[in-house]
Amino acid sequence: MTKPFTPNELVRYIYQEMSEVEQELFVQALHSDNSLMQEYVEMLSTIEQMEQIQLQPSEKVVQAIKKRAQSTGLERV
Repeated sequence: MTKPFTPNELVRYIYQEMSEVEQELFVQALHSDNSLMQEYVEMLSTIEQMEQIQLQPSEKVVQAIKKRAQSTGLERV
């Protein structure tokens, strides 16, 4: 019987934070458990999508920061 793996262990595997023994057991579980494999593939896809996100402040926020900096003299720093 194979050990059930948690989402935290999936993350540990993806980011190579498992020992060699844990990795071997995890790979065996991936090959024998279709639901685990599906969860693994979905997590990889999610991570890939998150890495493509570029966060930028709105123009309104940038202008508010600049205005505040000008009023306090911080724009010269």
